[in-house]
Amino acid sequence: MGSEETLMQRRDRLLGPAYRLFYDEPVHLVRGEGVTLYDAQGNAYLDAYNNVPVVGHCHPAVVQAMARQAAVLNTHTRYLHETVLDYAEALLDTFPAELGQVMFTCTGSESNDLALRLARNATGATGVIVTRHAYHGVTMATADLSPSLGAAYRQPDGVELVIAPNPYRHGVDTTALFVAQVKQAIERLAARGLKPAAILVDTILSSDGVLSDVSEALRQGVDCVRAAGGLFIADEVQAGFGRTGGQMWGFQRHELLPDIVTLGKPMGNGHPMAGVVAKPHLLETFGRTCRYFNTFGGNPVSSAVGLAVLRVIQEEGLVQHAREVGEVMNTALWELADRHALIGDVRGAGLFVGVELVTNRQDRAPAAAQTAHVVNRMRQKGVLISGAGPLGNVLKIRPPLPFSVNNAHQFIQALDETLGELD
Repeated sequence: MGSEETLMQRRDRLLGPAYRLFYDEPVHLVRGEGVTLYDAQGNAYLDAYNNVPVVGHCHPAVVQAMARQAAVLNTHTRYLHETVLDYAEALLDTFPAELGQVMFTCTGSESNDLALRLARNATGATGVIVTRHAYHGVTMATADLSPSLGAAYRQPDGVELVIAPNPYRHGVDTTALFVAQVKQAIERLAARGLKPAAILVDTILSSDGVLSDVSEALRQGVDCVRAAGGLFIADEVQAGFGRTGGQMWGFQRHELLPDIVTLGKPMGNGHPMAGVVAKPHLLETFGRTCRYFNTFGGNPVSSAVGLAVLRVIQEEGLVQHAREVGEVMNTALWELADRHALIGDVRGAGLFVGVELVTNRQDRAPAAAQTAHVVNRMRQKGVLISGAGPLGNVLKIRPPLPFSVNNAHQFIQALDETLGELD
Protein backbone atom coordinates (compact mmCIF):
# COMPACT_ATOMS: atom_id res chain seq x y z
CA MET A 1 0.00 0.00 0.00
CA GLY A 2 1.38 3.44 -0.97
CA SER A 3 1.87 6.31 1.44
CA GLU A 4 -1.08 8.24 -0.04
CA GLU A 5 -3.44 5.29 0.50
CA THR A 6 -2.21 4.99 4.07
CA LEU A 7 -2.79 8.70 4.65
CA MET A 8 -6.31 8.50 3.24
CA GLN A 9 -7.14 5.58 5.51
CA ARG A 10 -5.83 7.50 8.51
CA ARG A 11 -7.92 10.53 7.50
CA ASP A 12 -11.05 8.41 7.27
CA ARG A 13 -10.35 6.83 10.64
CA LEU A 14 -9.34 9.99 12.49
CA LEU A 15 -11.24 12.82 10.80
CA GLY A 16 -14.45 11.13 9.75
CA PRO A 17 -16.32 11.25 6.45
CA ALA A 18 -17.37 14.93 6.24
CA TYR A 19 -14.03 16.17 4.90
CA ARG A 20 -13.41 16.10 1.15
CA LEU A 21 -10.20 15.79 -0.86
CA PHE A 22 -9.53 17.29 -4.28
CA TYR A 23 -8.93 15.09 -7.33
CA ASP A 24 -9.49 11.40 -8.05
CA GLU A 25 -5.83 10.95 -7.10
CA PRO A 26 -5.41 13.23 -4.06
CA VAL A 27 -2.16 15.18 -3.88
CA HIS A 28 0.14 14.73 -0.88
CA LEU A 29 1.73 18.17 -0.57
CA VAL A 30 4.75 18.81 1.64
CA ARG A 31 6.11 22.22 0.59
CA GLY A 32 5.13 25.43 -1.16
CA GLU A 33 7.02 28.39 -2.59
CA GLY A 34 5.58 31.24 -4.64
CA VAL A 35 3.10 29.74 -7.11
CA THR A 36 4.56 26.23 -6.87
CA LEU A 37 3.62 23.31 -4.62
CA TYR A 38 5.65 20.14 -4.15
CA ASP A 39 4.49 16.64 -3.29
CA ALA A 40 6.21 14.00 -1.16
CA GLN A 41 8.07 12.67 -4.21
CA GLY A 42 9.44 16.10 -5.08
CA ASN A 43 7.10 16.66 -8.05
CA ALA A 44 6.27 20.30 -8.71
CA TYR A 45 2.70 21.55 -9.29
CA LEU A 46 1.76 24.92 -10.75
CA ASP A 47 -0.83 26.31 -8.34
CA ALA A 48 -3.58 27.90 -10.42
CA TYR A 49 -6.24 27.53 -7.76
CA ASN A 50 -5.32 28.70 -4.25
CA ASN A 51 -6.30 32.27 -3.44
CA VAL A 52 -5.45 31.88 0.27
CA PRO A 53 -1.69 32.44 -0.25
CA VAL A 54 -2.53 35.64 -2.10
CA VAL A 55 1.10 36.88 -2.19
CA GLY A 56 2.45 33.38 -2.85
CA HIS A 57 3.12 30.36 -0.71
CA CYS A 58 5.47 30.99 2.23
CA HIS A 59 6.33 34.56 1.22
CA PRO A 60 9.48 35.40 3.23
CA ALA A 61 8.20 38.80 4.41
CA VAL A 62 5.01 37.24 5.80
CA VAL A 63 6.80 34.31 7.42
CA GLN A 64 9.34 36.66 9.03
CA ALA A 65 6.65 39.01 10.35
CA MET A 66 4.81 36.06 11.89
CA ALA A 67 7.91 34.61 13.53
CA ARG A 68 9.17 37.97 14.76
CA GLN A 69 5.93 38.87 16.54
CA ALA A 70 5.33 35.33 17.86
CA ALA A 71 8.75 35.50 19.53
CA VAL A 72 7.78 38.69 21.41
CA LEU A 73 4.08 38.57 22.34
CA ASN A 74 0.82 36.96 21.37
CA THR A 75 -2.23 37.31 23.55
CA HIS A 76 -5.94 37.92 23.27
CA THR A 77 -7.41 41.20 22.10
CA ARG A 78 -8.60 42.78 25.34
CA TYR A 79 -5.32 44.51 26.05
CA LEU A 80 -3.95 47.63 24.41
CA HIS A 81 -1.54 46.96 21.56
CA GLU A 82 -0.25 49.18 18.74
CA THR A 83 -0.01 46.66 15.92
CA VAL A 84 -3.74 46.01 15.60
CA LEU A 85 -4.27 49.78 15.26
CA ASP A 86 -1.47 50.10 12.71
CA TYR A 87 -3.05 47.30 10.72
CA ALA A 88 -6.56 48.75 11.00
CA GLU A 89 -5.31 52.09 9.66
CA ALA A 90 -3.46 50.46 6.77
CA LEU A 91 -6.40 48.24 5.87
CA LEU A 92 -9.01 51.00 6.07
CA ASP A 93 -6.84 53.21 3.84
CA THR A 94 -7.64 50.77 1.01
CA PHE A 95 -11.41 51.31 1.40
CA PRO A 96 -13.71 54.20 0.52
CA ALA A 97 -13.84 56.74 3.36
CA GLU A 98 -17.45 55.83 4.20
CA LEU A 99 -16.29 52.38 5.32
CA GLY A 100 -14.41 53.70 8.30
CA GLN A 101 -14.20 51.00 10.96
CA VAL A 102 -13.16 47.35 11.15
CA MET A 103 -13.75 44.44 13.51
CA PHE A 104 -11.41 41.45 13.35
CA THR A 105 -12.30 37.77 13.35
CA CYS A 106 -10.44 34.55 12.47
CA THR A 107 -12.38 33.14 9.50
CA GLY A 108 -14.59 34.29 6.66
CA SER A 109 -17.44 32.29 8.19
CA GLU A 110 -17.09 34.29 11.40
CA SER A 111 -17.01 37.52 9.39
CA ASN A 112 -20.21 36.74 7.52
CA ASP A 113 -21.83 35.63 10.77
CA LEU A 114 -20.90 38.94 12.42
CA ALA A 115 -22.02 40.93 9.37
CA LEU A 116 -25.39 39.24 9.57
CA ARG A 117 -25.68 40.23 13.24
CA LEU A 118 -24.77 43.82 12.36
CA ALA A 119 -27.36 44.01 9.62
CA ARG A 120 -30.14 42.53 11.73
CA ASN A 121 -29.28 44.78 14.65
CA ALA A 122 -29.27 47.92 12.47
CA THR A 123 -32.45 47.20 10.52
CA GLY A 124 -34.56 45.31 13.04
CA ALA A 125 -35.30 42.88 10.20
CA THR A 126 -34.27 39.26 9.86
CA GLY A 127 -34.58 38.28 6.18
CA VAL A 128 -31.53 37.67 4.01
CA ILE A 129 -31.29 37.31 0.22
CA VAL A 130 -28.47 35.22 -1.29
CA THR A 131 -27.85 33.63 -4.67
CA ARG A 132 -29.09 30.12 -5.33
CA HIS A 133 -25.66 28.46 -5.36
CA ALA A 134 -23.89 30.75 -2.89
CA TYR A 135 -21.27 29.81 -0.34
CA HIS A 136 -20.80 32.12 2.66
CA GLY A 137 -19.50 29.89 5.46
CA VAL A 138 -19.83 26.92 7.76
CA THR A 139 -21.24 28.28 11.01
CA MET A 140 -24.89 27.45 11.60
CA ALA A 141 -25.95 30.95 10.55
CA THR A 142 -23.74 31.11 7.44
CA ALA A 143 -24.48 27.53 6.40
CA ASP A 144 -28.11 28.68 6.24
CA LEU A 145 -26.87 31.16 3.60
CA SER A 146 -24.82 28.59 1.67
CA PRO A 147 -27.01 26.43 -0.58
CA SER A 148 -23.91 25.22 -2.43
CA LEU A 149 -23.07 23.04 0.59
CA GLY A 150 -25.11 20.29 -0.96
CA ALA A 151 -28.22 18.17 -0.93
CA ALA A 152 -28.61 18.37 2.84
CA TYR A 153 -29.22 22.13 2.60
CA ARG A 154 -32.64 23.17 3.81
CA GLN A 155 -33.72 26.75 3.11
CA PRO A 156 -34.60 28.48 6.41
CA ASP A 157 -37.69 30.59 6.78
CA GLY A 158 -35.82 33.92 6.78
CA VAL A 159 -33.63 33.18 3.75
CA GLU A 160 -34.61 33.79 0.14
CA LEU A 161 -32.65 32.42 -2.82
CA VAL A 162 -32.31 34.20 -6.16
CA ILE A 163 -30.72 32.89 -9.35
CA ALA A 164 -27.41 34.68 -9.90
CA PRO A 165 -27.19 37.04 -12.88
CA ASN A 166 -25.51 35.10 -15.70
CA PRO A 167 -25.11 36.86 -19.07
CA TYR A 168 -23.99 33.63 -20.78
CA ARG A 169 -27.23 31.90 -19.76
CA HIS A 170 -29.62 34.87 -19.58
CA GLY A 171 -28.34 37.16 -22.35
CA VAL A 172 -29.76 40.66 -22.61
CA ASP A 173 -32.38 39.87 -19.98
CA THR A 174 -29.79 39.30 -17.23
CA THR A 175 -30.42 42.49 -15.27
CA ALA A 176 -34.20 42.41 -15.62
CA LEU A 177 -34.37 38.77 -14.52
CA PHE A 178 -32.18 39.37 -11.48
CA VAL A 179 -34.09 42.46 -10.38
CA ALA A 180 -37.40 40.63 -10.79
CA GLN A 181 -36.07 37.79 -8.64
CA VAL A 182 -34.93 40.16 -5.91
CA LYS A 183 -38.31 41.91 -5.89
CA GLN A 184 -40.09 38.56 -5.69
CA ALA A 185 -37.83 37.51 -2.81
CA ILE A 186 -38.76 40.66 -0.92
CA GLU A 187 -42.43 39.96 -1.60
CA ARG A 188 -42.13 36.37 -0.36
CA LEU A 189 -40.53 37.60 2.85
CA ALA A 190 -43.33 40.15 3.27
CA ALA A 191 -45.94 37.42 2.80
CA ARG A 192 -44.45 35.74 5.88
CA GLY A 193 -44.37 38.98 7.85
CA LEU A 194 -40.63 39.49 7.32
CA LYS A 195 -38.42 42.23 5.92
CA PRO A 196 -34.93 41.99 4.38
CA ALA A 197 -32.04 42.82 6.68
CA ALA A 198 -29.55 42.41 3.86
CA ILE A 199 -28.60 41.05 0.49
CA LEU A 200 -25.31 39.16 0.81
CA VAL A 201 -23.30 38.71 -2.39
CA ASP A 202 -19.86 37.34 -3.22
CA THR A 203 -18.76 40.06 -5.62
CA ILE A 204 -17.27 37.62 -8.14
CA LEU A 205 -20.16 35.14 -7.65
CA SER A 206 -17.61 32.36 -7.50
CA SER A 207 -19.78 29.44 -6.41
CA ASP A 208 -22.41 30.47 -8.94
CA GLY A 209 -19.87 29.92 -11.72
CA VAL A 210 -17.53 32.96 -11.61
CA LEU A 211 -19.84 35.69 -12.91
CA SER A 212 -17.86 38.88 -13.34
CA ASP A 213 -19.66 41.24 -15.71
CA VAL A 214 -22.89 41.75 -13.81
CA SER A 215 -22.45 45.25 -12.42
CA GLU A 216 -25.79 46.69 -13.53
CA ALA A 217 -27.71 43.69 -12.22
CA LEU A 218 -26.03 43.92 -8.83
CA ARG A 219 -26.52 47.68 -8.59
CA GLN A 220 -30.23 47.46 -9.35
CA GLY A 221 -30.72 44.45 -7.08
CA VAL A 222 -29.03 46.25 -4.19
CA ASP A 223 -31.19 49.31 -4.83
CA CYS A 224 -34.31 47.16 -4.46
CA VAL A 225 -33.15 45.76 -1.12
CA ARG A 226 -32.19 49.19 0.20
CA ALA A 227 -35.58 50.56 -0.82
CA ALA A 228 -37.10 47.80 1.35
CA GLY A 229 -34.94 48.82 4.32
CA GLY A 230 -32.12 46.28 3.95
CA LEU A 231 -28.34 46.62 3.68
CA PHE A 232 -25.78 45.41 1.16
CA ILE A 233 -23.09 43.05 2.48
CA ALA A 234 -20.23 42.51 0.04
CA ASP A 235 -18.52 39.17 0.62
CA GLU A 236 -14.91 39.85 -0.42
CA VAL A 237 -13.46 36.63 0.99
CA GLN A 238 -12.66 35.40 -2.52
CA ALA A 239 -12.75 38.55 -4.65
CA GLY A 240 -10.77 40.85 -2.37
CA PHE A 241 -7.14 41.86 -1.90
CA GLY A 242 -6.51 42.71 -5.56
CA ARG A 243 -7.73 39.37 -6.86
CA THR A 244 -9.93 40.88 -9.59
CA GLY A 245 -7.14 43.13 -10.87
CA GLY A 246 -6.90 46.90 -11.13
CA GLN A 247 -8.61 47.59 -7.81
CA MET A 248 -8.28 46.23 -4.31
CA TRP A 249 -11.88 45.11 -3.81
CA GLY A 250 -14.38 43.33 -6.00
CA PHE A 251 -17.23 45.71 -5.18
CA GLN A 252 -15.21 48.58 -6.69
CA ARG A 253 -15.46 46.94 -10.11
CA HIS A 254 -19.23 47.24 -9.86
CA GLU A 255 -19.16 50.88 -8.69
CA LEU A 256 -21.09 49.85 -5.60
CA LEU A 257 -20.61 51.11 -2.04
CA PRO A 258 -21.48 48.36 0.44
CA ASP A 259 -22.77 48.98 3.92
CA ILE A 260 -20.66 46.09 5.23
CA VAL A 261 -17.71 44.21 3.72
CA THR A 262 -16.52 40.80 4.87
CA LEU A 263 -12.93 39.60 4.52
CA GLY A 264 -11.23 36.27 5.03
CA LYS A 265 -8.91 33.70 3.44
CA PRO A 266 -6.21 35.83 1.71
CA MET A 267 -6.01 38.33 4.57
CA GLY A 268 -3.22 36.43 6.33
CA ASN A 269 -1.78 34.52 3.34
CA GLY A 270 -2.71 31.28 5.10
CA HIS A 271 -2.63 32.54 8.68
CA PRO A 272 -6.24 32.35 10.01
CA MET A 273 -7.51 35.91 10.11
CA ALA A 274 -10.54 37.73 8.78
CA GLY A 275 -12.55 40.88 9.35
CA VAL A 276 -15.65 43.00 8.88
CA VAL A 277 -15.38 46.56 7.54
CA ALA A 278 -18.46 48.70 7.96
CA LYS A 279 -19.95 52.15 8.01
CA PRO A 280 -19.26 53.48 11.52
CA HIS A 281 -22.89 54.16 12.42
CA LEU A 282 -23.62 50.43 12.08
CA LEU A 283 -20.92 49.52 14.58
CA GLU A 284 -22.02 52.32 16.90
CA THR A 285 -25.55 50.94 16.96
CA PHE A 286 -24.28 47.41 17.47
CA GLY A 287 -21.83 48.41 20.19
CA ARG A 288 -24.55 50.15 22.20
CA THR A 289 -26.66 47.04 22.45
CA CYS A 290 -24.29 44.05 22.08
CA ARG A 291 -21.26 42.89 24.00
CA TYR A 292 -18.71 41.51 21.54
CA PHE A 293 -15.12 40.44 21.55
CA ASN A 294 -13.06 37.91 19.65
CA THR A 295 -10.28 36.18 21.55
CA PHE A 296 -7.93 35.81 18.58
CA GLY A 297 -9.31 38.30 16.05
CA GLY A 298 -6.71 41.04 15.64
CA ASN A 299 -4.17 39.48 18.01
CA PRO A 300 -0.58 40.80 17.74
CA VAL A 301 0.69 37.99 15.52
CA SER A 302 -2.29 38.18 13.16
CA SER A 303 -1.98 41.96 12.94
CA ALA A 304 1.72 41.70 12.09
CA VAL A 305 0.94 39.13 9.42
CA GLY A 306 -1.86 41.24 7.96
CA LEU A 307 0.41 44.27 7.75
CA ALA A 308 3.06 42.22 5.97
CA VAL A 309 0.52 40.94 3.41
CA LEU A 310 -0.71 44.47 2.66
CA ARG A 311 2.84 45.74 2.26
CA VAL A 312 3.76 42.95 -0.15
CA ILE A 313 0.65 43.60 -2.25
CA GLN A 314 1.52 47.28 -2.45
CA GLU A 315 5.32 47.03 -2.81
CA GLU A 316 5.19 44.28 -5.44
CA GLY A 317 2.39 45.99 -7.38
CA LEU A 318 0.27 42.86 -7.29
CA VAL A 319 -3.09 44.56 -7.96
CA GLN A 320 -1.96 45.90 -11.33
CA HIS A 321 0.01 42.69 -11.95
CA ALA A 322 -3.20 40.69 -11.53
CA ARG A 323 -4.89 42.85 -14.15
CA GLU A 324 -2.04 42.51 -16.66
CA VAL A 325 -1.57 38.75 -16.32
CA GLY A 326 -5.35 38.30 -16.24
CA GLU A 327 -5.61 40.02 -19.61
CA VAL A 328 -3.00 37.65 -21.03
CA MET A 329 -4.93 34.69 -19.64
CA ASN A 330 -8.22 35.96 -21.01
CA THR A 331 -6.83 36.46 -24.51
CA ALA A 332 -5.15 33.05 -24.53
CA LEU A 333 -8.29 31.29 -23.27
CA TRP A 334 -10.43 32.81 -26.01
CA GLU A 335 -7.82 31.62 -28.51
CA LEU A 336 -8.25 28.14 -27.05
CA ALA A 337 -12.01 28.52 -27.53
CA ASP A 338 -11.39 28.99 -31.26
CA ARG A 339 -9.73 25.55 -31.32
CA HIS A 340 -11.82 23.63 -28.77
CA ALA A 341 -15.61 23.58 -29.11
CA LEU A 342 -15.88 22.37 -25.52
CA ILE A 343 -15.26 25.95 -24.32
CA GLY A 344 -18.55 27.80 -24.29
CA ASP A 345 -17.59 30.92 -22.36
CA VAL A 346 -14.60 32.61 -20.73
CA ARG A 347 -15.21 35.15 -17.98
CA GLY A 348 -13.65 36.63 -14.90
CA ALA A 349 -11.54 39.55 -13.78
CA GLY A 350 -7.86 39.79 -13.01
CA LEU A 351 -6.62 36.45 -11.73
CA PHE A 352 -10.06 35.00 -11.08
CA VAL A 353 -11.22 33.20 -14.20
CA GLY A 354 -14.09 30.88 -15.04
CA VAL A 355 -14.17 28.75 -18.20
CA GLU A 356 -17.58 27.21 -18.88
CA LEU A 357 -17.49 23.89 -20.74
CA VAL A 358 -20.44 22.76 -22.83
CA THR A 359 -21.13 19.71 -24.96
CA ASN A 360 -22.94 21.82 -27.55
CA ARG A 361 -22.52 25.54 -28.13
CA GLN A 362 -26.00 25.86 -29.60
CA ASP A 363 -28.01 24.59 -26.62
CA ARG A 364 -25.15 25.18 -24.12
CA ALA A 365 -25.64 21.80 -22.48
CA PRO A 366 -23.28 21.60 -19.49
CA ALA A 367 -20.22 19.38 -19.86
CA ALA A 368 -19.97 18.38 -16.21
CA ALA A 369 -18.23 15.04 -16.77
CA GLN A 370 -15.70 16.62 -19.10
CA THR A 371 -15.06 19.39 -16.56
CA ALA A 372 -14.23 16.83 -13.87
CA HIS A 373 -11.98 15.04 -16.36
CA VAL A 374 -10.13 18.25 -17.21
CA VAL A 375 -9.57 19.11 -13.54
CA ASN A 376 -8.15 15.65 -12.83
CA ARG A 377 -6.09 15.47 -16.02
CA MET A 378 -4.56 18.88 -15.33
CA ARG A 379 -3.54 17.59 -11.91
CA GLN A 380 -1.78 14.70 -13.63
CA LYS A 381 0.03 17.24 -15.80
CA GLY A 382 1.18 19.16 -12.73
CA VAL A 383 -1.36 22.01 -12.78
CA LEU A 384 -3.90 22.50 -9.99
CA ILE A 385 -7.35 23.95 -10.70
CA SER A 386 -10.89 23.10 -9.60
CA GLY A 387 -14.49 23.27 -10.74
CA ALA A 388 -17.44 25.47 -9.82
CA GLY A 389 -20.98 26.43 -10.73
CA PRO A 390 -24.43 25.01 -10.13
CA LEU A 391 -24.09 22.76 -13.19
CA GLY A 392 -20.58 21.59 -12.27
CA ASN A 393 -19.18 22.68 -15.62
CA VAL A 394 -17.01 25.72 -14.91
CA LEU A 395 -13.24 25.50 -14.55
CA LYS A 396 -12.26 27.65 -11.57
CA ILE A 397 -8.87 29.29 -12.09
CA ARG A 398 -7.63 31.42 -9.19
CA PRO A 399 -3.84 31.38 -8.69
CA PRO A 400 -1.74 33.32 -6.16
CA LEU A 401 -1.25 36.88 -7.40
CA PRO A 402 2.49 36.55 -8.26
CA PHE A 403 1.40 34.18 -11.09
CA SER A 404 3.49 35.38 -14.04
CA VAL A 405 2.97 35.58 -17.79
CA ASN A 406 5.27 32.54 -18.11
CA ASN A 407 3.10 30.71 -15.55
CA ALA A 408 0.05 31.66 -17.62
CA HIS A 409 1.63 30.21 -20.76
CA GLN A 410 2.47 26.99 -18.89
CA PHE A 411 -1.13 26.77 -17.72
CA ILE A 412 -2.53 27.44 -21.21
CA GLN A 413 -0.30 24.80 -22.78
CA ALA A 414 -1.47 22.15 -20.28
CA LEU A 415 -5.12 23.10 -20.79
CA ASP A 416 -4.71 23.09 -24.58
CA GLU A 417 -3.26 19.56 -24.46
CA THR A 418 -5.97 18.36 -22.08
CA LEU A 419 -8.84 19.75 -24.16
CA GLY A 420 -7.21 18.30 -27.28
CA GLU A 421 -7.45 14.86 -25.74
CA LEU A 422 -11.23 15.32 -25.50
CA ASP A 423 -11.80 16.75 -28.99
